[in-house]
Amino acid sequence: MPDDARTMSNLKTANRRPIPILVYHQIAAAPPKGSPFRSLYIPPDSFARQMAWLEMLGYQGLSMTALHPYLVGEKTGKVVGITFDDGYENTLVHALPPLLKHGFSSTCYAVSGLLGKTNVWDETVGIAQTPLMDARQIRQWTEAGQEIGSHTRRHTDLMQATDDECRAEMRLGKSELEPVTGMTVGHFCYPYGRYEPRHVAMADELGFATATTTQRSRCHAGMGLLQLPRVPVLRSTGLPVFWLKIATAYEDRRKK
Repeated sequence: MPDDARTMSNLKTANRRPIPILVYHQIAAAPPKGSPFRSLYIPPDSFARQMAWLEMLGYQGLSMTALHPYLVGEKTGKVVGITFDDGYENTLVHALPPLLKHGFSSTCYAVSGLLGKTNVWDETVGIAQTPLMDARQIRQWTEAGQEIGSHTRRHTDLMQATDDECRAEMRLGKSELEPVTGMTVGHFCYPYGRYEPRHVAMADELGFATATTTQRSRCHAGMGLLQLPRVPVLRSTGLPVFWLKIATAYEDRRKK
């Protein structure tokens, strides 16, 4: 979008009904009890049941590009965004088959400088090192109708970096993924959910259509498209709570 066409008014949501954007991390069996962030591992069979549940309830699961017209009020419908953070190989292995089975699309936010490596940013807190998708697997993901978004180049905590470092991380996180996917990378996710208004401005400068956070809530009209809240799905999220999260104000009340 040309710079002179991007105004504060068209960087706000205008959806007519609340839209949940689900966020997942790892679709895999959980590590042993006591392991850090064990709640972020969703068993593959649980994920498959959640996708079946969405379809049964009449929801269409969408990538951020497909969701965008609903967020800006150009379309209406019973939709839910599906996002995955970090680009784990287990997302491709375990999440793709249920997504395809139910005709859903999704966005996976990849770390461009770590393709084919592991989640090294988690090493200091004791989270097990897990393979990330490599370039070939990223293409397999997109060729199956799914989308890749940017999660910076090194999963950098933007709050701990200079402006120049932040801008480079965000720019390279986008530009390095585009030759891999053969597509424009138009969506961004703030690592760790930590950001300030200056980072929102950088996302705007780089032309991202949306940026997601870890703030909890469904999306309502008047929210910033570059500060979208999401609905976390955890290992403990059973189907009744899953329904509460997407269909009621359950998550909206948890907005901070």
